Amino acid sequence: MENAQLIGLSRQIALKRQMDVMANNMANINTTGFKAEQVLFEEYMMPGASHRDFMRFDQPLSYVQDWATRHDLTSGAVVQTGSELDVALMGDGFLAVDTPAGERWTRAGSLQIDAEGRLVDSSGNPVLGERGPIVFQPEETGIVIAEDGSIATSEGPKARLRLVEFANAQELTREGANLFAGGTPVAATQTRVVQGAVERSNVSGVAEMAQMIRVQRAYESLANLMKQQDDLRRSAIQRLGDANA
Repeated sequence: MENAQLIGLSRQIALKRQMDVMANNMANINTTGFKAEQVLFEEYMMPGASHRDFMRFDQPLSYVQDWATRHDLTSGAVVQTGSELDVALMGDGFLAVDTPAGERWTRAGSLQIDAEGRLVDSSGNPVLGERGPIVFQPEETGIVIAEDGSIATSEGPKARLRLVEFANAQELTREGANLFAGGTPVAATQTRVVQGAVERSNVSGVAEMAQMIRVQRAYESLANLMKQQDDLRRSAIQRLGDANA
């Protein structure tokens, strides 16, 4: 009975982790460029006692382990905004931004110009071009961003957005402020830029809510099963006590 409860507890812990991930997905359903996460589970085999005094080896116990999270990097819907600074990325590429912790990658294309004339993301991180941060002068107007990331203004060609891609984007680690870190970036070749639009979150509210209900019900079923195991143990202890009396 103790083994059954421990196995059930391992599943409850995994379900709680899954619920946390889905809750974060739901919280970012309206975050520009947000990519959902999915929890990956595996069977963890716990070897039983195998001392030679036993008549036979104990059977191994099969636990549940949440061993990783997977980035869902499918594209979200592209919505027109009309702002000349907004960009949506069509393809697997990312924008490069400069943060206090170093270069980071993002799909959030809601850009703006700060007080110093720098092109920055919604968190104020400078957006990088191929030659570093992109800075506009006060007299520059009519910003045009081409499909390849080239930027031009009323004063002529300005810079080109640094777009990067990854051979294995699952190596990226998620950070706060809708940023990714790590990986081995290479110059993007299969990504194009759409000016005046942003990519919405790829979280499906309906699908995520349905999955949350299934997880909640599974958790409650396990709680009931563990309560039944407690009742069986209590009953066994009482019967043994009555027999010894």
